[in-house]
Amino acid sequence: MDITPSEIFRLVDEEGRSCHTTAVNLFEYRTRFEKLSAGYDAVIHINIGSGFSSCHQNAKLAAQELYNVFTVDSFNLCLGSGYLVHTAALLARQGANVQEILGTVRDMIPRIEASFVVDQLDYLRRGGRCSALTEQGARLLQIRPCIEVVKNRMVVGKKYRGSFSRCLQHYMEERFQDRRDIDCRRIYLANAACPPDIQAMVKETVDRYALFEETVECEAGCTISNHCGPNTVGIFFMRK
Repeated sequence: MDITPSEIFRLVDEEGRSCHTTAVNLFEYRTRFEKLSAGYDAVIHINIGSGFSSCHQNAKLAAQELYNVFTVDSFNLCLGSGYLVHTAALLARQGANVQEILGTVRDMIPRIEASFVVDQLDYLRRGGRCSALTEQGARLLQIRPCIEVVKNRMVVGKKYRGSFSRCLQHYMEERFQDRRDIDCRRIYLANAACPPDIQAMVKETVDRYALFEETVECEAGCTISNHCGPNTVGIFFMRK
C-alpha cells in the first residue's frame, strides 16, 4: 500500500536489505469486508491463488458471517487474477447480478494462461524458490527460465539462453505461433522495471503473432516484483 517495486529493488540491490511478503490476515479482511458489505448490495473478492498464499483461506473465513460477501480463488497470480477482476468490474458496470458475475469468472479460471520470463534468479533464490547452485549456473550460462502457472502452482517451463531480449522473442514466438485456441479479445502484459525499449519490443512481437482487440500494459505489483526481481515480463491471456 505504501511502497513501490522500484523502492524494493533499491532496498535489495543498493542497501542489501531483505524484503518478504506475507498474507493479508483475518482481521484485516473482516474489517474491510464489514465496511464494504454495509454500503453495497454485494462484494466479490478475487484472491491470489490459494496455492501461492493463505490470503484466500483468510478471506474465506472472514466472509463466512457476511451474507453478501463472496470470495473467489483465482488459481492464479498477478494479471492472471487481474484478468478476472477486470472482467467482473466490466460485468458489474453493465448491470450483471452477483451470480452471473461469479459464474462467468469461475468459468474463466481454468482457461487463463499465465507465464513469465525472469532475467535473473537471485530474487527467487532469496525467497527460497530456487537454490544458490541453480541461480549461479543460470547466471553463468545466461539461462532465463519461463515460469508457468499450472493448476494453482508455479512450474518451470522452457529455459531460454542468450540475451534477455532474444529470450523474450523466442518465448513469445513459442507462446503464440500457430495457435488456434486463443481468445483474442484481450491480453495483459506485465513488466517489473523493464526499460521502455523492452516493453515496446514485447508489444510489437505480440502484435506480430496475435491480433488482440485490446492490450493492457501494467507494471507488476510489489508481491510479484519482490519474488521475481527487475526485468521480468509476464503475459496473460485466455484460451477459447
